[in-house]
Amino acid sequence: MDPFGQLGADLSPSELRETAYEILVGACRSSGSGRRLTYVSSSNSKERSQQQSLTQKSAASKVKKALGLKPKKKKKSGGEDESGDPDRKRGGGTLGELMRVQMRISGQTDSRVRRGFLRVAAGQLGRRIESMVLPLELLQHFRSSDFTSEQEYEAWQRRNLKILEAGLLIHPHLPLDKSLTAPQRLRHILHSASEKPIDMGKHSESMQALCNAVTSLACRSFDGSTSDICHWADGIPLNLHLYRILIEACFDVNDETSVVEEVDDVLDQVKKTWVILGIDQVYHNLCFLWVLLHQYIATGETENDLLFAADHMMVEVVKDANSIHDPEYLKILASTLSLILDWAEKKLSQYHNFFYRVNIDVMQSVLSLGVSAARILMDISHEYGKKRKEVDVACSRVDAYIRSSARNTFSQEREKLIASRKSSKNQQSHLPLLCILAQNICDMAFNEKDIYSPVLKRWHPHATGVAVATLHACYAKELKKFVTNISELNPEAIQVLLAAEKLEKDLVEMAVADSLDSEDGGKATIQEMAPYEAQAVITNLVKSWIQTRLDRLREWVDRNLQQEDWNPLVNKGRFAPSAVEVLRIVDETLEAFFLLPIPMHPVLLPELIGGLDKCLQKYILKAKSGCGSRISFVPPLPALTRCATGSKFMAFKRKDRSLTGPGRKSQVCSRDGDDLFSVPRQCLRMNTLFNIRKELENLERRIMFNLKNSGIAHDENTADSNFGLTIASSMEGIRELSEAIAYKIVFHDLSYVLGDYLYLGEVSSSRIEPFLQELEQNLEIISVTVHDRVRTRVIIDVMKASIEGFLLVLLAGGPSRAFSVQDALIIDEDLKFLTDLFWSNGDGLPADVIDKFSATVKGVLSLFQTATEDLVEQFKHVTLGNNGISAKSRPPLPPTTGQWSATDPNTILRVLCCRNDKMASKFLKKTYDLPKKT
Repeated sequence: MDPFGQLGADLSPSELRETAYEILVGACRSSGSGRRLTYVSSSNSKERSQQQSLTQKSAASKVKKALGLKPKKKKKSGGEDESGDPDRKRGGGTLGELMRVQMRISGQTDSRVRRGFLRVAAGQLGRRIESMVLPLELLQHFRSSDFTSEQEYEAWQRRNLKILEAGLLIHPHLPLDKSLTAPQRLRHILHSASEKPIDMGKHSESMQALCNAVTSLACRSFDGSTSDICHWADGIPLNLHLYRILIEACFDVNDETSVVEEVDDVLDQVKKTWVILGIDQVYHNLCFLWVLLHQYIATGETENDLLFAADHMMVEVVKDANSIHDPEYLKILASTLSLILDWAEKKLSQYHNFFYRVNIDVMQSVLSLGVSAARILMDISHEYGKKRKEVDVACSRVDAYIRSSARNTFSQEREKLIASRKSSKNQQSHLPLLCILAQNICDMAFNEKDIYSPVLKRWHPHATGVAVATLHACYAKELKKFVTNISELNPEAIQVLLAAEKLEKDLVEMAVADSLDSEDGGKATIQEMAPYEAQAVITNLVKSWIQTRLDRLREWVDRNLQQEDWNPLVNKGRFAPSAVEVLRIVDETLEAFFLLPIPMHPVLLPELIGGLDKCLQKYILKAKSGCGSRISFVPPLPALTRCATGSKFMAFKRKDRSLTGPGRKSQVCSRDGDDLFSVPRQCLRMNTLFNIRKELENLERRIMFNLKNSGIAHDENTADSNFGLTIASSMEGIRELSEAIAYKIVFHDLSYVLGDYLYLGEVSSSRIEPFLQELEQNLEIISVTVHDRVRTRVIIDVMKASIEGFLLVLLAGGPSRAFSVQDALIIDEDLKFLTDLFWSNGDGLPADVIDKFSATVKGVLSLFQTATEDLVEQFKHVTLGNNGISAKSRPPLPPTTGQWSATDPNTILRVLCCRNDKMASKFLKKTYDLPKKT
């Protein structure tokens, strides 16, 4: 990792270090005005003696203070410094000695270098250091005798020649003109020296050739004239490599993580090399920045002060970058900052892995370095003519870091949970993986807000919002895959979806809170967070669950009603087994629904109850179907005829059987075993409907109780949570079944003692007693079988049917029934017997109810007591008067309305039709030509 580029010369780090030290000694020797080499601090304008103790200097360091570096602790007893190294002693040492030690130069080498510069000074009295080519001067003044061995001398000679090659041929200060011959001559000399050492005698031919070539190349200027300044070590990047070595002397050789206390003096000495190396403050700042950061990285990133110092140095580099437009500088700057940016981004793109609450200040410095580098690099690209996008570099970079680190952290957390689940697969875990992940992500988001966002907000105003939006999106992908694989509602699915909903709520709240001061109020962030729609998914799953349960229930209703035989001996006649089962299923379905760990019970409850309601309604409709009705049991009225004594009554005759007299066997229980619509079975159906209604009321109370226990208040949704259709259908079914039972008993089961017997032939010999006996047995069955809450309704319907049947016998009994005025007393007495049966000495129906329903028949009986002549006149009056026809005209045939009364013309006409009287027969024959049937 080197921002300055390759030298292209075969120079080892130690060779470069020795060259840098020679330059440092030469620069300091020059500043000493020809005297013996001394080291003078620029912090004090007065020259100090060579032996001045460094420990007498002020402990305060301006450089350390400027860079934010903490001063080292005082020495421990026994002469040890803070590092505990007893060999590291400063007392009485000179700055020159310190530099030698810091640059790892041996004492022998140092002595030789000093001797060499004394010789150079003796021969070049008054000549400035920048006007000399130091390697060339040293080559002329050293002999093999100055070295411990010939090999050492040759190695030293080769090193200086390679330095000349690097500084004059490979990286010259000025580009080499192709017309120059000096470069070729120098290359030839260097090539010869590589094969065998050359004679470096001051007056030797080879030395003269070398001097001429080197001087010719080093003393060039931009205008082509000969310069007094020699350029042999100021070509980029050779000068930067040498200067970096000098800057590195600031770090304690015994503790590479710390800067020496004498850093101010060290830097003062190093800066004296600027004139040789072509360095200025701008290049110094850049090199110092890189050396500080590189030292921090090379020492394992343990000393944060070095990082903080690099961050402080970056401030100066930013200032320089804004004011310097030199292409060479910008090239080195771009190379250096690219390396810094790459290093910073490796950490920042995964900042959750590197930074925590205890070292968050480190993250701030890394961010500062990375953002500053990115900004300068953007400016440099613009400087080079690249199109610059109008974008906030810092904000966009930090945005990318947040998203990258959040995604990386999410993936790590997910993989960790998966690995943990696999390693403990034998242990049962109560929570699904995505539930645990949701909680962990929520914790991560709060940590982000608490630990990282305060740092990130310096460059991104909505750092928290970006982080939570990224985590939200990451979890959304996992949730989507999970939801795709859900085939039916199950506890795990609900747990995961509810956990996702909670996570989303927390994340959205954090994003909104983070964006309150933004221009759009956080809309952009919120729009980025596509809703999980967990509620919708749960709702759809629950709806599917509901639909499955309802489909099963409907199928069950269809199958089991076909098998139901309505046995009145089962469940004491209160409930059909199929009804017991269907209510059990409904109850279990509701209980299972409320056990679902979902928050939207009130929203989905109406849908569930609506479906159950329709299933129950279907059960009721099927249960009562085929049971008949009033219309199906009441026979059609026969055609109007004149009565004929001795004719047979056919109005109530059944087509499937012959008529029998009142001695025929009772029909009450004769077919109960094989008739699905017998009275006891009909009563069981009715009881079943009543008990369904009653149980549904209990179910509704339990539903409200469950809602209250769930902390759900009564609202519009729960108000609709009732079995309205079923209750209405059950009430209507009870009414229809009650009426069907009544009319079946009267017009079907007891027709043989009513329509087929009552008043047939002689009135006095075919009275109502047989009918009442059979009817009483049926009433006893009803009293025992029918639920007491609906028993009265059924008995009233039986009374209504009986009275209606009684009236039909009188008014539509056909030509085989004939009544005289004297028969009215018998009929009236029979009516009293009928009503007394229902009154039952006060234990039956209330008298007012009986009077209400028998009023019509009593009115009609008054017509039976009326003389024929009066009936004819009354009929003419009612018929002609109502139609506005004159008395001489023929009255029209009145229509049959079924609303029997003493004033109804059709009722009067029917009384005349069954009047056993010649006057009546003659009137009917003359007026309407009614036939007489025999």
